[in-house]
Amino acid sequence: MASWLESLFSPVKYFVASSRRLQKYGYILSNYVKGINANEKETLRDEVRTEILRNPEEIEKIIGYSFNNRCLLHQAFTHTSYHKDCVSYERLEYVGDSILNLLITKEQFSMYPNLPPGLLTPLRAANVDTEKLARAAVQHNFHKYIRHGQPVLWKRILAFIDVLPKHPLHSHGLIDAPKVLADVVESTLGAVFIDSNCSIDTTWKVANVLLKPIITPDMLQANPVKKLYEICQKNKLHVRLVDLWRREGTYEVFINNQLRGTGKCHEKKEIALNRAANNAYNEVVTTIGLKEITASE
Repeated sequence: MASWLESLFSPVKYFVASSRRLQKYGYILSNYVKGINANEKETLRDEVRTEILRNPEEIEKIIGYSFNNRCLLHQAFTHTSYHKDCVSYERLEYVGDSILNLLITKEQFSMYPNLPPGLLTPLRAANVDTEKLARAAVQHNFHKYIRHGQPVLWKRILAFIDVLPKHPLHSHGLIDAPKVLADVVESTLGAVFIDSNCSIDTTWKVANVLLKPIITPDMLQANPVKKLYEICQKNKLHVRLVDLWRREGTYEVFINNQLRGTGKCHEKKEIALNRAANNAYNEVVTTIGLKEITASE
């Protein structure tokens, strides 16, 4: 079974075997520490990747798995922008996305026998969404190994790293996580799955390492928009959302015709809405003096 699955990814062998050096594609992020100063950031943005993949054994050590076919590992860290003829991680990401959802579903089904699907679904989503996987990538320094040709990606990664201390576990929709970080986690799991003869157990061991801490029902929090509507409905308050995103990159939230929250994010409309709802929620709780909604309610 593994042989025909591996054959689906075989073009990467020709890419890795090539001896020519690739020029001016990709940038590296040399390390992740809190409080990276501005000079270090400039150095990171300007450094150019030319080799095929630096120290793949380091990645194997991080994930606790040694590849039989390292071509899959090379592919798992190759963005589509790296080179016009490169074999990117997209197909492995496709496999990893499916496997990860299966693994988390299987684990939660066993761990929480009394939870209904209505609670299992958001719990699974919190453990496999873009932000959760992007956090895992940064936590395990995956961003140091991604090969790409878009400097703007590093700008977004650095911005993401800067705001992580404000939201230690999950921002629940308040920050914009770079998809490329989540992609490499999924593609790595896809590569392990293919390389391990499609072993669910082996792939779960790697996933369990990468995703810790796993979000539990006690840690789960509602989306800011949902929380706002719940507290307003409970207290018979009228909510009105004003969409100014296309023109200004903002959302406004009115409670009983009074402006209570504004959120801005030019990159993603959903983030702007979540920020506005979160600000409005906090304003309602503190100013009007309503009881804050907890995860158990």
